[in-house]
Amino acid sequence: MQIQVAKRLKHTEEYYFSKKLSEIETLNQTGEKVINLGIGSPDLPPHPAVIETLHEYASLSSTHAYQNYRGVLPLRSAIADWYSTYYQVSLDPNKHVLPLIGSKEGIVHICMTYLQEGDEALFPNPGYPAYAAAIRLSGATGVPYDLDASNGWLPDLDALAKRDLSRVKLMWLNYPHMPTGATATTTFFKEAVAFAKQHNILLCHDNPYSFILTDRPQSLLSIEGAMEVVIELNSLSKSSNMAGWRVGMLLGAENRINEVIRFKSNMDSGMFLPVQMAAAKALSLGREWYDELNESYRNRREKVFRLLDTLRCTYDKQQVGLFVWAKIPVDYPNGYALSDEILQQSRVFITPGGIFGTGGDAYIRVSLCATEAVLDEARDRIINAKTNL
Repeated sequence: MQIQVAKRLKHTEEYYFSKKLSEIETLNQTGEKVINLGIGSPDLPPHPAVIETLHEYASLSSTHAYQNYRGVLPLRSAIADWYSTYYQVSLDPNKHVLPLIGSKEGIVHICMTYLQEGDEALFPNPGYPAYAAAIRLSGATGVPYDLDASNGWLPDLDALAKRDLSRVKLMWLNYPHMPTGATATTTFFKEAVAFAKQHNILLCHDNPYSFILTDRPQSLLSIEGAMEVVIELNSLSKSSNMAGWRVGMLLGAENRINEVIRFKSNMDSGMFLPVQMAAAKALSLGREWYDELNESYRNRREKVFRLLDTLRCTYDKQQVGLFVWAKIPVDYPNGYALSDEILQQSRVFITPGGIFGTGGDAYIRVSLCATEAVLDEARDRIINAKTNL
């Protein structure tokens, strides 16, 4: 019997990293284990107090039931306090905060809540592939806007304003930007809010990297009047080393929260209470937690710079976030060619920039989620492979 998949999946392929991990597993079985510098999955643990809180609440007999779709008040309050302390954004935990089972689900929730056939949504090129995929799954049409190094990897809002935006309902932004590590200025954020108001567009700001190697976390919601046109996503995956815990959040005006919950409440039954309480604990940690985390990433980034020098790549040393974005040498046709060469010859996997859109074709991206010793070994493997050719 032949059952056809729904047309919404016609142009939606298996996630690149899902397929690549299968290829890497095959290589692992045939020889030297691959060093994976592709995925931004933190290898460092959460703070011990976070794990202790999880254990404490998981040991109680009363914490294993279904939970409220909107999350428990202690977690919503912790999120609001976190935003007040680090982003200088005032949020009402009963109106403006919605915990998520990872912020990636929030990307789909937002698109499914607001988009349908006939609508358009703007997304960055290069940018996180989940934006385009979620737009496509909603039935809407994704419209990429190009980013490039000459403009600091910021969108040209004046150029966008000259397009026909009559069918555009929302626009995805992501700063600090993944994959390029670019940051946005307060001036740009103000211009983006003004742009959204002028064209009646909902700005969706994905903000999971704001604590990694940055001096001051920024939120688009800190801009005056932003609450009228902005929804922001955030996450504990990177800032608290809790990627597998699946804890994210959506911040926005009360009516936006209520609109998204109409979709979300049909998709899940709430987050495990001990995870929520542990997340609240993580959000209460002081600045020293982030300083210690960034010291590790700063040292690792220096190792990645050396690795990229070996590959003759060029890069901006001021970029932030969990990765290093680098331009490939001119004698390679694209990042895929360099990535495949390194994987086959050195058993080191580095992400080709092209998976983030055509704007990334001439780039590669290296994750900082590996120890300094592993990064040194990766560089040594690349050097040895070149020597033996």
